[in-house]
Amino acid sequence: MSRPGSRLTDTKKVSGELFSLTYGALVAQIVKDYQSVEDVNKQLEKMGYNVGVRIIEDFLARTKEGKCADFRETAEKVQAAFKLYLNMSPTVTSWSAASDQFSLVFEANPIAEFVELPDNYADLQYSNILCGAIRGALEMVHIEVAAWFAQDNLKGDSVTELRVKFIRKVEDTVPAGDD
Repeated sequence: MSRPGSRLTDTKKVSGELFSLTYGALVAQIVKDYQSVEDVNKQLEKMGYNVGVRIIEDFLARTKEGKCADFRETAEKVQAAFKLYLNMSPTVTSWSAASDQFSLVFEANPIAEFVELPDNYADLQYSNILCGAIRGALEMVHIEVAAWFAQDNLKGDSVTELRVKFIRKVEDTVPAGDD
């Protein structure tokens, strides 16, 4: 018989750990399904892109945010999305001189919390789903970016650093004959 209220459980920590373990199982399955680490990296980025494409509407509905005035404001909203969906707050830092590139620095990467990469998977971008999610979400609000990991805890770095670079503003286009 259980004792109600005798043990407090942090549900955010439990759901974060569950997400981390589930994601780990997903990555393990993709590794089994694909021949090369490069193909696995592409698949993880593609999955993230699809998540980003879908999650942006929920983010905008929840936060009631409007258009960003500049790329710095975009970075703040990306940071807010990490807090909202993954309960982590990366630091926005290392802006380029042109303010078209920044880093998101994570002291710890919760989706890689229980992970150790074997030597033969040193090139695996385990958290590549995050790069894809950023790319997909921003593309849906007409901002084309590139995202990649500059540093990774899993590779022995002291932090995980995700770089985001502005490529261009995507203009709405009307297909020929639909004007």
